[in-house]
Amino acid sequence: MSGNDAKLRLDQFLAKRLPEYSRSRLQQLIRTGFVRINEQATRPRQIVRSGDKIDLLEPPLEKIETLPEPIPLDVLFEDDDLIVINKPAGLTVHPGAGQREHTLVNALLSYCTTLSGIGGKERPGIVHRLDKETSGCLVVAKNDIAHRELSRQFAARTVEKIYLALVAGKLRKAAGIIDEKIERHPVHRQRMSVSARRGRAAKTEYRVISSSDEGSLIECRLHSGRTHQIRVHLHHLGHPVLGDKIYAPRFAKDFPRQMLHAWKLGFRHPRTSQWKTFEASLPVDFDTAVKLTIKS
Repeated sequence: MSGNDAKLRLDQFLAKRLPEYSRSRLQQLIRTGFVRINEQATRPRQIVRSGDKIDLLEPPLEKIETLPEPIPLDVLFEDDDLIVINKPAGLTVHPGAGQREHTLVNALLSYCTTLSGIGGKERPGIVHRLDKETSGCLVVAKNDIAHRELSRQFAARTVEKIYLALVAGKLRKAAGIIDEKIERHPVHRQRMSVSARRGRAAKTEYRVISSSDEGSLIECRLHSGRTHQIRVHLHHLGHPVLGDKIYAPRFAKDFPRQMLHAWKLGFRHPRTSQWKTFEASLPVDFDTAVKLTIKS
């Protein structure tokens, strides 16, 4: 290894040497004992030293135990490697604490004969997520090769992610960039917050499409993928997403859910490298909210 490599954290070193793995996947493998330094268990922040022997063992894929459910899916595209879904609002992406059924994964297990096993038994095929109340484009991997390549693109921030958001009030600027770090809220652990010093870098580019005194329809282009990024950034800007019960409860009562839609998704196909772009049509509830809020 080079002199610079010898000063890196273990997870950074492996991410540099193994681009087919996402950083989060490597951290998970380290924490669960599948990466060892000099035959000893270690931690993601362990500093790599010259002469260290690093072993990585890929664990066997867990058997998928989540049960299939015949939940209707709006399929935008499908081939042997991936499937792109227009996820409806109200559908949780994968099983978790307190919810084992009625998720997108349950629906996919009924719809597809194969899914990538990298995500384990609860998240087969899941490369990225959308909040339960967010609708729109979501790509799912059908095999491990596609999963690793799509994960690499998300980690490298080469995926195009464009959302539509209906927010409170009229913005002063027709377009702009919000470049503010995001971290877990120090008190309310279910929330994220903007932090000037700590947190992880996050960048959202926005453009106003139409507006009134009551609200604005804006296009948001994500240059990173932090938890709740658009919701946190727009709340910080003073124009929270309408219907958001967590970040702007006083603007939530007149809307069925948070008015956020993953409108467009673009990436290179994991097998052909061809650039693919997908667009999810506006759901009825979102379209209705726009018409009622921004009256012509």
